[in-house]
Amino acid sequence: MTTTSPQGRTELLRPDGSPVRVLVVDDEQSIAELLSMALRYEGWQIRSAEDGQGAIRTARDFRPDAVVLDMMLPDMDGLAVLGRLRRELPDVPVLFLTAKDAVEDRIAGLTAGGDDYVTKPFGLEEVVARLRGLIRRSGAAAFRRADSVLVVGDLTLDEDSHEVARAGEHIHLTATEFELLRFLMRNPRRVLSKAQILDRVWSYDFGGQANVVELYISYLRRKIDAGREPMIHTRRGAGYLIKPAVS
Repeated sequence: MTTTSPQGRTELLRPDGSPVRVLVVDDEQSIAELLSMALRYEGWQIRSAEDGQGAIRTARDFRPDAVVLDMMLPDMDGLAVLGRLRRELPDVPVLFLTAKDAVEDRIAGLTAGGDDYVTKPFGLEEVVARLRGLIRRSGAAAFRRADSVLVVGDLTLDEDSHEVARAGEHIHLTATEFELLRFLMRNPRRVLSKAQILDRVWSYDFGGQANVVELYISYLRRKIDAGREPMIHTRRGAGYLIKPAVS
């Protein structure tokens, strides 16, 4: 289905159209879960860790676009974790969470390479807003209007940039293939007849032109479905539809 978002909110996506990745590191499970829930609401992909060693291992595998990092962890402090993270991911923005509000603690975190901090207790809206600003300034992703990006399963189509990706892998389409895919993705799970497709994509009547629809559907399948679980389906005698692949 297509993505929706609260009024006025824009989505923040990776350049390939996949969700932004954020690593949340906090040993207080309730805080980590609350933050993860709020960030998932943004449409982002979230992993969490409860100590420094776990954060470093997860970052190495997950390659986050931003990290929310508690200053006080059970096995090492946040500054030590930051130093290790910077060796793995030198440019990843880091937002510190701290229960301390002394000026020297803030300076220590920022001097060590942290990009911003939030003092506990904090508001979820503030954390989200600061992360969005950090990620945007880092250049790891770009803001796009939520309604310009169509999403069906792991397939994304940006109507502004004309970029198409499946599971983060870029797919090159011709102009006609793009228009056909856009029409399908604007109507997920809905069977579209050849006549409807001809009228929308080619803008002429059905008369004797059914073969061009079949031909371009085959082109799309080679690019979208090749080597993957199929998303484009035929309903014999009725038409075609697109829906998320069965995992």
